[in-house]
Amino acid sequence: MKLTKTCQAGLLSLSLLLSGMFSSCTNDDPPKPYGVLPSADQMEWQKMEYYMFIHFGPNTFTDVEWGNGKEDPKVFNPTDVDCRQWAATAKAAGMKAIILTAKHHDGFCLWPSEYSTHTVRESLWKDGKGDLLKELSEACKEYGLKFGVYLSPWDQNHPAYGTPEYNQIFANTLTEVLSNYGPIFEQWFDGANGEHEGGKKQVYDWKMFHDVVYKNQPQAIIFSDIGPGCRWMGNERGVAGETNWSRLNVEGFGPGKAAPPTDTLNIGNIHGAAWVPAETDVSIRPGWFFSPSTNDRVKSVDQLMDIYYTSVGRNSNLLLNVPPDRRGRIHPNDSTRLMEFRQTVESVFSNDLSKGAKISASKTRGNSSKFAAANLLDDNYDTYWATDDKDMTASLEIDLGQAKTFNRLVIQEYIPLGQRIQKFNVEYLNGDKWEEITTATTVGYKRILRFPTITTQKLRINIQNSLACPVLNKIGLFAAPEKLSTPVIQRSEDGLVSIKCATPEPVIYYTTDGTEPTTSSKVYKDAFKLVEGGSVKAIATIEEGKTKSEVVSVVFDIAPAKWSVVSPTTDNAARIVDGNPSSYVSIKDKEAVVVDLGDKLILKGFSYDPLKSETANNVYKYNLYTSLDGKVWTKVQSNAAFNNIKNNPIKQDVLFDKAVEAKFIKLEPLQTTATAKEYIVAELGVITK
Repeated sequence: MKLTKTCQAGLLSLSLLLSGMFSSCTNDDPPKPYGVLPSADQMEWQKMEYYMFIHFGPNTFTDVEWGNGKEDPKVFNPTDVDCRQWAATAKAAGMKAIILTAKHHDGFCLWPSEYSTHTVRESLWKDGKGDLLKELSEACKEYGLKFGVYLSPWDQNHPAYGTPEYNQIFANTLTEVLSNYGPIFEQWFDGANGEHEGGKKQVYDWKMFHDVVYKNQPQAIIFSDIGPGCRWMGNERGVAGETNWSRLNVEGFGPGKAAPPTDTLNIGNIHGAAWVPAETDVSIRPGWFFSPSTNDRVKSVDQLMDIYYTSVGRNSNLLLNVPPDRRGRIHPNDSTRLMEFRQTVESVFSNDLSKGAKISASKTRGNSSKFAAANLLDDNYDTYWATDDKDMTASLEIDLGQAKTFNRLVIQEYIPLGQRIQKFNVEYLNGDKWEEITTATTVGYKRILRFPTITTQKLRINIQNSLACPVLNKIGLFAAPEKLSTPVIQRSEDGLVSIKCATPEPVIYYTTDGTEPTTSSKVYKDAFKLVEGGSVKAIATIEEGKTKSEVVSVVFDIAPAKWSVVSPTTDNAARIVDGNPSSYVSIKDKEAVVVDLGDKLILKGFSYDPLKSETANNVYKYNLYTSLDGKVWTKVQSNAAFNNIKNNPIKQDVLFDKAVEAKFIKLEPLQTTATAKEYIVAELGVITK
């Protein structure tokens, strides 16, 4: 039978229509990239997740956080530097790299720089022939770690600082470092600038500095408040935003005081014009440099796990500072804690309960197996589940095959195609009803959600809002053990020590002689007096001592039982000496704080507790006076500063050059960390021990 031309044309049209319908159902085209994207180097950096920061220099020996550039370089004289020990510790801790403070704000260079006279060459260490950068870069290479450098552009020692010539000197210094010590994975820039109010200021040539980095180390990730490689996330507590976009608007901003607000740095910008992911920097000790006084204040495993969840678990890399001691070695307390931390992370995340599960999606891109939900349960980073371009919402259901118990969910976006998800929730099947466990906003490279332990066979993840079709490449379920809470030691203003624990009805053992508490130590039953101060260590136990908490340690000085606040005269002024650093007083700008100590004491120093917030108006620069009668005053600290207190608002212990007898102390604020009509004091104390 011969078809007419009209019939032939009709059949051809029908054939094309069916072909188009079929191809749309099996569309293998991947989603188009959304928004700005990470570079290949940024992707490699993001996958590192966790690495070590090392602060080491004259401050290690002078017991200050920020040196002033006037210290004698001979003070830097570690007795037993072993960079291989640093690298071995980092490797054993599961870290992927080490970043060293090659030059801090004091200008001291840990290598014999041609552009400075304030270096290891002028120190006693190795008779001036040492080079920390050389030793550490070689050790990192030996242990398979990447190597990074911190170089502060602020230099309180160099005579050219504050002049146009200095920028070229700093650029030469950068070239010297970046061309002599092998591959550098990250160049860390601090935005600090100037010696307090009225001091030298430098107009940094950031473009020149970046050009030097990329010329010598084109693959390096540049860190600053605004990147361009990665950004500071607004605090030094280890807490990235629960919402955390890897995008940031950088136009019109700069590092340091020119940076975006800290809350913006913490969460990024949803439609930011640049890809600048977050890096969370935090120290394992209260300060950044080693101090013998903090040997018993190394963060607990519980604290480090919280930091892990609020950094790596919130789309940020974790840069954990571990400062070497005065020998030039990582202290046993720090290294032991690092190993315990790694063991705890691995114990939680070594057993993925989603293995072998069945997973289905309410929507799949083109109904293609290439984008099937099953890709979420494999170990291939580059396979993923996606929806059609028009579908911004979808649900994923996981059937575990049998009831399983868990309390952690890991979920990852395939960020080479951009960050997309804006909101989602998680539900579990409880009997015949779906119940919500938790809600969250962004995902990014990795999101880890914590929730109360549940037992279920089925879990459901609902993508509720996405900027473009969602693209996920990994889901995992894990069970973290329910841990015994660490005891909390507190002392009232009259010297009464109490020990509490969130875990119901534990047995708490404690010591007051500096020894480690065991089940043979004294059992805590009631609060006890410790007016003159001392060390208290405690451990909580359950199950007749079979399960134990971490040991917690607190050192107290003399209690403020006899103290009174002379100034200010506000109703709540007594909070300044109530022994509770969580309470605070707002004081009129420039008004001094005067405290009557009740008795004449021999003071070795004093302490100041700020309000623990980066946005609080805490004291930065100050004068400190002492008096025997409250009338005649002796200035013992002049134009001094609580360095780095804006970014790291923790208790500040200040030692005097020599002990003084006093019955009164006076803190006179000269400059604060923010612009406000009132400043904050949480607690004022003295050091007598």
